[in-house]
Amino acid sequence: MVPVSVDPLDMSGRVVLVTGGSRGVGRGIAETFLAHGAEVVVCGRTEPAELPRAGPRQALFVAGDVRDPDQVDALVTTVVARCGRIDVAVNNAGGAPPADPATASPRFSTAIITLNLLAPLFVAQRANAVMQTQAEGGSILNIASINGMRPAGGMAAYGAAKAGLINLTQSFAEAYAPKVRVNCVTAGIVETETLTDVWYANDAARLAGLAAAVPMGRLGRPADVGNACLFLSSALAGHISGANLVVHGGGEPPDSILAGA
Repeated sequence: MVPVSVDPLDMSGRVVLVTGGSRGVGRGIAETFLAHGAEVVVCGRTEPAELPRAGPRQALFVAGDVRDPDQVDALVTTVVARCGRIDVAVNNAGGAPPADPATASPRFSTAIITLNLLAPLFVAQRANAVMQTQAEGGSILNIASINGMRPAGGMAAYGAAKAGLINLTQSFAEAYAPKVRVNCVTAGIVETETLTDVWYANDAARLAGLAAAVPMGRLGRPADVGNACLFLSSALAGHISGANLVVHGGGEPPDSILAGA
């Protein structure tokens, strides 16, 4: 039984699964839950050299490709066998390289939609089956993108998948209630290794211009998304389900800034 704490953000005794939780936004989410006492399991296709940690506490790792329903089933079964339960499942695994929306191949688009929409669906279904058997139920969180709420340009399939994920959140919130709450965190531009090293090639001037164009005056951080997930999975959000919490610093920079013009 999950112990009762006077601190609504204390996750001691709770088991949290974070897909794609070994780097970037997922790592920030995992470290946030670790810092608040949760037992955290991260998954991915290969184990990272360094697992997320907060102080002396470190995440566990279970291998699995969330695009494959059979591997999702094995993943959830393994987490329950090792930890006894799943209280929070965070569908963070995702992403996409840019592609010309006029010429992107069917194979490319299928892969992007599978990773960013079908994989969260598989994980949510399997996690819900476990949570429905628990007296305390559980919480499922889907990590979407601002690209799902606006034209996505060179990331059309990704934007469409994330738009679908926002809608899926609402549908599952209705279907899984009252035992399981399902919410979405829609992230804006988050400062990760992929953004700084790949997309902007460590161009400090362009990154500074990007940050300055965000109304809050800075880019998002993985911990910002982690804190939103912590809140939505806590007792403070006990009557919140089917919601989409947008974490983008007040608004997105214009396309000219995003393109580096």
